[in-house]
Amino acid sequence: MIVVYTSPGCASCRKVKQWLKDRGLDFIEKNIFKTLLNDNEIKHLLIRSENGSDDIVSKRSKIIQSENIDLDSMTTDELINFIKHNPSVLKRPIIINEQSFQVGFDEDEISIFVPRELREFADHTCNVDCPSYETCGKVREEV
Repeated sequence: MIVVYTSPGCASCRKVKQWLKDRGLDFIEKNIFKTLLNDNEIKHLLIRSENGSDDIVSKRSKIIQSENIDLDSMTTDELINFIKHNPSVLKRPIIINEQSFQVGFDEDEISIFVPRELREFADHTCNVDCPSYETCGKVREEV
């Protein structure tokens, strides 16, 4: 299952949700300001990111800047607790499923969330005669 961590007013979050809906992909949306993230969930995000906190935490966030927070000096438990109590430091959207992880909306890379079988099927069957050509085939043709 695809999980999308979002916040209100986030344009990239809206783009991701619309992209997933347009392709009929089921997802769970977790608004980081309405749903308190638990320790295991934050730890899972940190583990799945290639560069740990650098991938998911914005060092330009107001609280980090104004309080001169040094994330690198924190223990894992301190970092998890900090994120839990300051969810605004998370970059958004964060998109995750069993195999893939992405931060932000990247039109070229988000297709990793379409199951491989469907991508291969679409690559071989979609042409100008396909009723879905305007949605998928034309886009692949442009790439």
